[in-house]
Amino acid sequence: MKFGQVEDPSKIDFTLPKDHSRTKEILNQNKKGLENISIGCAKWNKTDLKGFYPKGTKDELTYYATQFNSIELNATFYGMPTPEQVHTWKEKTPDNFKFFPKITNTVSHFRRLIDVTEPVTQFATSVMQFDEKLGMVFLQLHDNFKPKDYDRLEKFVKDWPKEVPLAIELRNTEWFTNEDILNTTCELFENHNITNIIVDTAGRRDMLHMRLTTPTAFIRYVGADADSDYARLDDG
Repeated sequence: MKFGQVEDPSKIDFTLPKDHSRTKEILNQNKKGLENISIGCAKWNKTDLKGFYPKGTKDELTYYATQFNSIELNATFYGMPTPEQVHTWKEKTPDNFKFFPKITNTVSHFRRLIDVTEPVTQFATSVMQFDEKLGMVFLQLHDNFKPKDYDRLEKFVKDWPKEVPLAIELRNTEWFTNEDILNTTCELFENHNITNIIVDTAGRRDMLHMRLTTPTAFIRYVGADADSDYARLDDG
């Protein structure tokens, strides 16, 4: 089953969970309100965005950047970006455009945060070439990365280069079912200025936890291939 999808979304309770009291305190630190909002897709290629590009489009990213002001940049999950590639992407987009590159799966899925100093340094060095167009790097952990591996996560967070803004997406249900574990993890993120990613997808309502750890909200929407997806986006 594709992550977050369900056979019948009409059976899902889409009611928003209650805010954590700590989230309200953190929101009060945001003095700019909704001044800066970045909205974009995970990819820009024609295969995934069928019917999006006008006939004759010569450069997909250049056109994409006229319609959205950011990109999740899922491409960097499957391959380590080079500084030269980052510079090329940067030059194809306007001044207000932001990139949110996903950390390469070597770090998150294959090494599972063990002995990752070298690939993290390589990744950070490359994405810093985005300069003012770097929105935030994000780490998406494997579905089976559980709280029993908290020590790995803690070391990763503490070692992360502070000059590169970072968000982390926890997927395994055990992170959310135990309030003590969730609070401990969120406290770790708060102390190191790491943004806790919120995921809105039909099949995993526990990931819509509404728990902020920085004044920046990083929300990922994953559709369920249903008509209700469009209705919910229109309502938003």
